[in-house]
Amino acid sequence: MSVINTPVGKQLRTKGGRIAGVVACLPTRQISNDYFAEQFGVDAVKEVVKMIGVEHRYWVDEGVSTADICYQAAERLLSGLGWKRESIDAFIFVSQTPDYRLPATACSLHGRLGLQPSCLAFDINLGCSAYPYALWLGLNMIQTGAVKRVLLAVGDTSSKVINPSDRSTAILFGDAGTVTALEYCENCLNDTFFMLGTDGKGSHNLIIPRGAFKDYSLSNDSRLEDKDPNCLYMDGSEIFTFTMQVVPPLILSTIEFSGCNADEFDAFLFHQANLFMLKHLAKKAKLPMDRVPININKFGNTSSASIPLLMTDSLAPLLQERSTSLAMFSFGVGYSWASAALTVGPLDVVEMIDFKL
Repeated sequence: MSVINTPVGKQLRTKGGRIAGVVACLPTRQISNDYFAEQFGVDAVKEVVKMIGVEHRYWVDEGVSTADICYQAAERLLSGLGWKRESIDAFIFVSQTPDYRLPATACSLHGRLGLQPSCLAFDINLGCSAYPYALWLGLNMIQTGAVKRVLLAVGDTSSKVINPSDRSTAILFGDAGTVTALEYCENCLNDTFFMLGTDGKGSHNLIIPRGAFKDYSLSNDSRLEDKDPNCLYMDGSEIFTFTMQVVPPLILSTIEFSGCNADEFDAFLFHQANLFMLKHLAKKAKLPMDRVPININKFGNTSSASIPLLMTDSLAPLLQERSTSLAMFSFGVGYSWASAALTVGPLDVVEMIDFKL
């Protein structure tokens, strides 16, 4: 694996592994924009929606967690692939809405899924940038020879941490859980290229102020006055500025690092942050919009799950049919960002399911 420092992050590459399948699980409770009209007013909702582009989103019911929907995605994926549970070498849960402060949600899911004691299990606390980070970690573990099969559970139930009276977040976010299967592939000759970066100086601009062991709401940050410290706070203008500064060079650097031209990619998958931002980024990078799938209108901003959700929604027929060249770009909370350029498919399983109680 090569390592090169660049202004937009660290360049990394892996080989010898592949994505075998992806399953996304959605809650069954669909929330339309009409749900918010009584509280915020019809005109106010229309104004927000015009910018973010969300028409519907799915929220979990009371008592249902990210782990619950990821569990059902994992069961469906294992069944579809025909993988025996004793063949799973690592289980990684990537989310910012875990079940507990402790134990790690990966450990509890490990037990629910009946995985072996020799199967590694641990959590990663990442949000918007999570999916390429998780792919890099899983594929790198495979490249080292430490493991041969990895399950990546990536998802968030942001509806549990938003303030229903804060229209900037309540209207934007949806819930989803996904699981991706990675495996060793002796005949996979193409490298997978990653760019990973962080700027922690912006961490306070997207935050739940009352933390596990530190209370940021007690700081001198005047923006938090009259805000519920137990709910998600987002400084939208700061997040937008960060995204416009980091993501355009991330796109160009990722494509250049991969050794390909933009026209060689079948699709460019962006974290579904908001519609205006997505269109602006694609235009600035001169990407053809017919290869930039967007589904934020149907599912909202699903945080860590948005890219695998795109794969199971907009790209499923293509990924089932043939080998596909993808570029992925994710960015947000942390500040953290990540990208990947890789070949995917044909996949054995790529589908979206509804959560069943």
